[in-house]
Amino acid sequence: MNNILDTIVRNKKIEVNNKKEIFSLNFIIKYPLYKRNTISLKSNLNSSNTGIIAEFKRRSPSKNNINSSLSVYDVAKSYEKNSACGISILTDNKYFGGSLEDLIQARSNSNLPLLRKEFIIDKYQIHESKAFGADIILLIASILSKKQIIEFSSIAKNLDLEVLIEVHNEEDLNKSLNKNIDFIGVNNRNLKTFDVNLDVSKKLSSKIPDNYLKISESGIKSIEDIKKLKSYGFKGFLIGENFMKSNSPGIELKNFIKNIEAWN
Repeated sequence: MNNILDTIVRNKKIEVNNKKEIFSLNFIIKYPLYKRNTISLKSNLNSSNTGIIAEFKRRSPSKNNINSSLSVYDVAKSYEKNSACGISILTDNKYFGGSLEDLIQARSNSNLPLLRKEFIIDKYQIHESKAFGADIILLIASILSKKQIIEFSSIAKNLDLEVLIEVHNEEDLNKSLNKNIDFIGVNNRNLKTFDVNLDVSKKLSSKIPDNYLKISESGIKSIEDIKKLKSYGFKGFLIGENFMKSNSPGIELKNFIKNIEAWN
C-alpha cells in the first residue's frame, strides 16, 4: 500500500516534468536572483544562542489548515525583526499550500537566509531554488538514493547553496554523509505515518559526526524541548506550526526566544 510520502513523490515527478516542458533550465538560470550572493545559515546558527529557524507553512497533510490567512511577505519581515536565524518556506502547493511565489515574496522582504522546503527529486529543482531566492535546499534522504544525494549536494555547492539533508533513521543517515552536506536535520516526524517523537533526535544525535551541524525538526513546542535537544548537541531548531497557528507568528517567535535567552 502506498503511504502519503510515496503519493507526494509520485505527484512531484509529474509536476516537475510539466514545469521543465514550460520553463527550460536555460530559461530559469537567466533569472536575476540566480546570480545573487547567498546568505549563510551555518554562519547565523554558529553565532546564535537560540538557533531558531522559523517556518512559514499554511497547511500540511497531517494538520490540514494551520493558517492560510497570513502574508508570507509580512511574516518573513516579522521573523527577521524578532531574531530568527533563518526562514523555512514550504513551496509545495498540492499538499502544503505553498509556492515559489512565497519564496520570492520572502526574499523581497527579508535578509535572512531562506531554506526552500520542498520534495527535491530532480536537479532542475536545485537550479530553480537558486533562481527564486533560496540560500539553502532541503534534501530528504528517504526519497533519494545515495548517488542522488551526492549528485544533488554537489550541484548545490557549485551554486553556492547550503545543503540540509533530512534523516529519520540510521539508514537515512548512513547514505547522507558526504563533504557537500552542511546540516544533518533529524525529522522527528515520520513522513510515512506523520507520527512525531522527539526521541528520534535523541537516538540519532550521537551517530551524527561532529563536522555536521545538527538541526532538529518537527514537534518542538516548548523550552523544555529545546533544553533536551541542546543537551544532545543540536544547534538548530526548525519550528513552524508552533508559530504559524498564531495570527502573529513573529510575536510568538519573539516570546519563545525570550524564554530561551532567560534559560541560557
